[in-house]
Amino acid sequence: MKTVESSSRLLLLFKMQLEDGTEVESNFDDEAIEFQIGNGSLTSGMEDALIGKNPGETVSVKLSPELAFGMPDANNIHSMPIEDFPKDMPPEENQVIAFDGPDETEIMGTIVGISKDEVEVDFSHPLAGRVINFTAKIVSIL
Repeated sequence: MKTVESSSRLLLLFKMQLEDGTEVESNFDDEAIEFQIGNGSLTSGMEDALIGKNPGETVSVKLSPELAFGMPDANNIHSMPIEDFPKDMPPEENQVIAFDGPDETEIMGTIVGISKDEVEVDFSHPLAGRVINFTAKIVSIL
């Protein structure tokens, strides 16, 4: 029987939850999604949990921040003028916003502070520093 290897393409059903059970993302009620092990679309901890497993198998692991989305980095916090934010959408603390990045990419940032003139935005991954419960069912190995 074929098992998941470091270069496998998979069809997966998966969900990610915070420690308190809050669901971050899931496709268990939808169609399986194709993933390529090693291309960075899954974290190293998620990939490691899948290696050696068989089609039809379900994996559930608790991932430390280091194996999930890393730790927040103070170097990723930047101040922006409050007037850069639309008047009809004032910034709010803990709000996650997509910002235009280089090469027409989007970068997610979390508002961590607001003053009269500036907004502090943390461009670390929004789930950085969080323990993630990852569950995946391997539908097939392609």
